[in-house]
Amino acid sequence: MQKIQPVILAGGTGSRLWPLSRELYPKQLLPLTDATSLLQTTVLRVAQLPEMLPPIVVVGEEHRFIARSQIDELQMVKDYTILLEPLGRNTAPAVAGAVEYIVAGGHDDAILLILPADHLIKNVQQFHKAVEKAAKLAAEGLVVTFGIEPKSPETGYGYIERGNGNTVLSFKEKPDLATARDYLAKGNYFWNSGMFAFSIKTFRQEMEKYAPGILACMAEAAAEGKRDQRFFRLDNEAMSRCPSDSIDYALMEKTSRAAVVAADLGWSDIGSWRALWDVLEKDADGNILQGNPDNLIVDDSRNCLVRSDDRLVATVGLEETLVVETADAVLVAPLSRSQDVKKVVEELKRQGRKEFRFHRTVYRPWGSYTVLEEQPRYQMKRITVNPGQKLSLQMHHHRHEHWVVVTGTARITNGETVSLIYENQATYIKAGEKHRLENPGVIPLELIEVQIGSYLGEDDIVRFDDDYGREKS
Repeated sequence: MQKIQPVILAGGTGSRLWPLSRELYPKQLLPLTDATSLLQTTVLRVAQLPEMLPPIVVVGEEHRFIARSQIDELQMVKDYTILLEPLGRNTAPAVAGAVEYIVAGGHDDAILLILPADHLIKNVQQFHKAVEKAAKLAAEGLVVTFGIEPKSPETGYGYIERGNGNTVLSFKEKPDLATARDYLAKGNYFWNSGMFAFSIKTFRQEMEKYAPGILACMAEAAAEGKRDQRFFRLDNEAMSRCPSDSIDYALMEKTSRAAVVAADLGWSDIGSWRALWDVLEKDADGNILQGNPDNLIVDDSRNCLVRSDDRLVATVGLEETLVVETADAVLVAPLSRSQDVKKVVEELKRQGRKEFRFHRTVYRPWGSYTVLEEQPRYQMKRITVNPGQKLSLQMHHHRHEHWVVVTGTARITNGETVSLIYENQATYIKAGEKHRLENPGVIPLELIEVQIGSYLGEDDIVRFDDDYGREKS
């Protein structure tokens, strides 16, 4: 069997799964169906395939450290590359960037397997068989897409119309219900999964024919890109000139070499809360209860999805209802309207609110911080620094900071002074002073930070030195 190069597309925000999915912590990084995230599940799935090269994971710049941390948790995956997109340009540039990165490295003879990171596949054995079949077709010069055998007349998916053998007659947009029922009855229509397989040679030939601007820009972005340990950062200036388009529109709907491999994979793109309810195991009343069971009281409620991350949630007499609670937001909607959750996210953006982008807990390469209280002139945070990690050497123009250690040991750089402080000890960082926080110990360091000042935004950080390659000011 020919070598297969998996390319996992881990961009996107999953706005229809708000308030759990946010721009800085999107659905592919969430453990929605079990203890592992969708990204981790996808990486493990391809790691089990034979003749598989180390995966390339394409992520946005802001998700790079969470993605690396999650992959590193998978002990069986030792070798991989994270390809960083400085800005989003949809799936065609993402795939083209991965292809040109591979070509620049002198490896252009593999079959590419393109997989979104946010899909659920229950039947892994059938997935392996479908990949083997797709790889053989791709080696013959075809551009292969994976079609999912439909179980119901879904209106949330695009469809692929299959002709004789594996030929593709057409791609169809998301249909209305009557059209979807007609597709299901005809028997040669399949859900478009967004998964693909093709040789590098075929992809470049077809992109040169149908989307040469995208290919040229991403070739330059790869050529001018920079490596940083596990990361390879595509060039920002070249990518900013790249047209934005999906691989479906840029290539699949135009090429005459399209083929489809149909399979029953137990597949879902988990594109909404209703889709998640559909695939998870339910109790005797048809309910799915997520989060802390001590914070859930569900009485006389049926066919609901109820989730509590922070506070007590109680329901009485609900039918087919979605209730999702996080530390800073609560969503209540009929499950049948879960596709409309994206309208809430659009309204949050219009109002300039940050709940579409941030959770109360924000993850950083060194650990995390949680906003405990936020007022116009002061803010309280709980900061967790992982063992052996340290924040950047930095300074703030507009805020003073008070730190109290709760657990662990902190090494503090405060101006020209470096000192250790321990549990129940405190220090003060005045505005304009260079400072750094480190955890020299073997257990997580937790401290409470109180910020006081006229401006408390995260962009009031001037970095002088940073272990994680973030921009210095």
